[in-house]
Amino acid sequence: MSYAYLFKYIIIGDTGVGKSCLLLQFTDKRFQPVHDLTIGVEFGARMITIDNKPIKLQIWDTAGQESFRSITRSYYRGAAGALLVYDITRRETFNHLASWLEDARQHANSNMTIMLIGNKADLAHRRAVSTEEGEQFAKEHGLIFMETSAKTAQNVEEAFINTASKIHQKIEEGVFDVSNEASGIKIGVLPNHPGHRGDSSGPQSGGCCS
Repeated sequence: MSYAYLFKYIIIGDTGVGKSCLLLQFTDKRFQPVHDLTIGVEFGARMITIDNKPIKLQIWDTAGQESFRSITRSYYRGAAGALLVYDITRRETFNHLASWLEDARQHANSNMTIMLIGNKADLAHRRAVSTEEGEQFAKEHGLIFMETSAKTAQNVEEAFINTASKIHQKIEEGVFDVSNEASGIKIGVLPNHPGHRGDSSGPQSGGCCS
C-alpha cells in the first residue's frame, strides 16, 4: 500500500490503563477484555487519510511496568506522536502522568505531538478523575486531550486521527525536517508522484502482535 507519509507513534502510560486495547480497537476494530501484560513492545499499523493524503500510522505499544521503562525510552526517539494514557477510574495512573511526560520530553523529539487520553470512559460510574482535571493537565502541559473507551470504541479513531492531523499540520508549517527520519516521519511513495522517495522495506500493516 502506497502512502504520502508514514508517522511513527508510541503509546505510553501505566500498566493496565488500556494501551494495548486502544491499539487493538484502532487497528482491528475489536475489544479484548482479557489481555496479557505487554512484555517490552508490541506493534500495529493502519492506513488513514488526512487532507486527502494516505498516511500510514506505525504504532508502538509499550509496557507500562517500571522494569521496562528503559526499553520504552529507546522508542521515544524517532516517534512523531505519542498517546499518553491514564485510566479515569484509577487516580494513581493520573498522578503518574507528570513522570511519563518528563520521560517523553527528555527522550523524544521536541516537536513530538502528545495526545493525553483518559481511557475507560465507559466506566464513568467508577470515575476517580474528572474530565476537567484531564483538560486542565493537558492545558498546562500543551497537550491535546480526549477521553476514550477502548471497549465501546468511543473517540478511539478520533484520538489517533487528531494526533495525525496535528503532525500533518506541523509538516505543512515547516516545523518538522521530514528528510530526517529521527523526526518519526518518513516520506512515502505515491503513484505518479516521482518526487517522493520510495520505501518498500519495513513491516507492512498487520494486527496487534504481528
